[in-house]
Amino acid sequence: MHALPPTPAIGQLKAPASWQTVDLISDLHLQASETATFEAWRHHMATTPAQAVLMLGDLFEVWVGDDAVAHDPFWQQCAAVLQQTAPNHHVGFMPGNRDFLVGPAFLAACGVHALNDPTLLSWGDQRILLSHGDALCLGDTAYQSFRQQVRSAAWQSEFLAKPLNERLALARAMRTQSESQKQSGMDYADADTALCVQWLSQAQANRLIHGHTHRPADHLLGDGLKRQVLSDWSLDHAPMRAQILRLHADGSSERIDWR
Repeated sequence: MHALPPTPAIGQLKAPASWQTVDLISDLHLQASETATFEAWRHHMATTPAQAVLMLGDLFEVWVGDDAVAHDPFWQQCAAVLQQTAPNHHVGFMPGNRDFLVGPAFLAACGVHALNDPTLLSWGDQRILLSHGDALCLGDTAYQSFRQQVRSAAWQSEFLAKPLNERLALARAMRTQSESQKQSGMDYADADTALCVQWLSQAQANRLIHGHTHRPADHLLGDGLKRQVLSDWSLDHAPMRAQILRLHADGSSERIDWR
């Protein structure tokens, strides 16, 4: 049995009494070439009845620094959606493996609240642990090594110091490599059950919700513990799907498919 890494520092999000519903989404991989997914997201953000929308990573397909927004009309459109949503909803953003370089300047300009990975949502009697999910996939050892490298302050400082064109070229190269792995039929690791249980124990929570794996499902972990996996969004090519996980103040939840 492999040794488990320590649980990261857990962020805290305490829901006010006024919240009745919370929408959770992840893995939209927004990019200029996929207009149907973007339009679905924009429509949902404008029409959701939820008091909060929490985006658990990989909202964007790639992010090479907040300064790129000024040079790209698509990122400006994304910022406008967030800016229009934030005054009437609590909008939260958690970094994923594609957009971990989204910075505080961009979030502040959009009125979006930063979420640690993981974050404990305390909502009445509910204690729900939220994560992007990539740190839980211990079986993907190559990725875990890469993750440790790129999440370091030194690597990020060095990367962000490069000219924008160079950062964009590096991002394109990494995306090309990722796509070739997908086409090869590579089987990606799922979240490690023992680590999920450890995180839940540390947070004194009984439900873990995450994205990253693109395998939407509910898993019972024993002893009253549950893991819910969010859907990715893909409306420009097969397989077509986009799903919101809507939580309710009474502890129930529902999966809402985009129509």
